[in-house]
Amino acid sequence: MSINKCSNDSTSRPDRLSWRHLKVITKNLACLVNIINIANVCINLRYWPSHFKLSMFIIIPKPNKALYNTPKTFRPIILLNMLGKLIEKVIGKRLQFQALFRNTIHSCQLGGFKQWSTANASIILIYLICASWVKNCSTSTLAFDITQFFLSINH
Repeated sequence: MSINKCSNDSTSRPDRLSWRHLKVITKNLACLVNIINIANVCINLRYWPSHFKLSMFIIIPKPNKALYNTPKTFRPIILLNMLGKLIEKVIGKRLQFQALFRNTIHSCQLGGFKQWSTANASIILIYLICASWVKNCSTSTLAFDITQFFLSINH
């Protein structure tokens, strides 16, 4: 289930729920069925209730900084309602499953997919190279380091 890997130590949200609360709630079968029904109705009606759109914006200072006089020393985060986040996770997993099941995603588009790592990408690349060799084709790849595009991120 989408909720099992979520941290119990999350910050309180606008709806005052945390993952810990939702884990307890979803253990009750009647509550779980109601949450699934809410998700299904949202999908079928193609409507996202305004309650799930409520958010809280907070700014957290980054640890171990000498001075806190520049915006880069702070991390802004947006906290969404937990029930909405849970339903978004479920919808995201459903969409990912359907996209992979129906083969609508190109094999090169691996970013953001669960259980797709650089090892998976390299296996696919090796497969594509070997498949082109069988057809007597040449292959080439281009690799570059994108860390220089994001200088403010600690790599």
